[in-house]
Amino acid sequence: MSARRNNTNPLRVSTLNGVKIYNCSAGKTLPQWIDEAVRKQKSLRYNQEYRRRIELIQDFGFPTASTKVKLSRDGEFIAATGVYKPQIRVFELSQLSMKFERHVDAPVVQFQMLSDDFSKMVLLRADRTLEFHARFGTYHTTRVPKFGRDLAYHYPSCDLYVAGSSSDVWRLNLDQGRYMASLATDLPGINVIGVNPVHQLMAFGGENGVVEFWDPRVRERVADLNVSDSVAKHMKNVRLTRALEDAEVSALRYDVDGLGMAVGTSSGHVLQYDMRSSRPLLTKDHRYGLPVRSIKYHHGTGNVVSADRKSIRLWNKKTGKAFTSIEPMGDVAHVCLNGDSGMIMAAGEHQRIQIYYVPQLGPAPRWASFLDLLTEELEESGE
Repeated sequence: MSARRNNTNPLRVSTLNGVKIYNCSAGKTLPQWIDEAVRKQKSLRYNQEYRRRIELIQDFGFPTASTKVKLSRDGEFIAATGVYKPQIRVFELSQLSMKFERHVDAPVVQFQMLSDDFSKMVLLRADRTLEFHARFGTYHTTRVPKFGRDLAYHYPSCDLYVAGSSSDVWRLNLDQGRYMASLATDLPGINVIGVNPVHQLMAFGGENGVVEFWDPRVRERVADLNVSDSVAKHMKNVRLTRALEDAEVSALRYDVDGLGMAVGTSSGHVLQYDMRSSRPLLTKDHRYGLPVRSIKYHHGTGNVVSADRKSIRLWNKKTGKAFTSIEPMGDVAHVCLNGDSGMIMAAGEHQRIQIYYVPQLGPAPRWASFLDLLTEELEESGE
């Protein structure tokens, strides 16, 4: 595998495994250009690098770092959280700019958009608080018993599930506006929650490397899956370290067909499962030994997009064959895909939310359709 980068293009280009990756967020921001021009007392009028710059979404970032980035279900808005100060920003894609920003009292651990757009959102804060937002601003806040780590919304029952440093999963019914009976699991702590998009089976990934499956209709556990044992069997020819023996479930994602499921561990492994079997179809090792932080399915190409702190890896969900990989400038915290397009967004330890465009994954999204023409021109010019 080889990588190549060209710094003369308005888009930074790198090539890995024969796959071109365009970095759409490289370079300086507009405030940085203005500050540099004032400091050097030079006009930007004839600066060719400034004239060739590309900024897909204006102010697409945070003062220090970003933690989460998500696309609304209608595909018209992007919501992202970051620091410092803790805040949430919503961007309108039709205008390619920020619609509004709202500051909160504590960092946001996780959030969900309850409606098709940004008009109904819930934020899980690091101070054990759930904060509900409406179109006009903050609507209501309530507390959870212990520190939360993840939340998920079950649309058929209007139940909001919150999990964290406890064996219980707290259930807040948004229709009745009150807490319902909690789900008592056998997990010492719960890191992630997954909701199956087809039959709504709930999955809870625990600190002990076990995934428990619950039926929300009867609120009973129906099965469990020991992921850490599968990792240990996969690494049977390697001397097991405590990190492998005590691997936690750090990420979880259902496939759109309801049968596939990918589970990421704190040891840096991603296991692909068929829901009809307890044995993994394949195990992908990131080889950094870092916890897997985010998993997404790219349905157009059948690839899995998994990310740890250092890299974003794309690989085939059936064969495990590597498609390509991306190493952002800062640590990765969360990854977001724009449907079946070739665009990948990554939040992390960088002021700007990173945007990458991979033409071999799919076309550019509708709001950035000019990228297709631009990349074609760059390829024709040989740059």
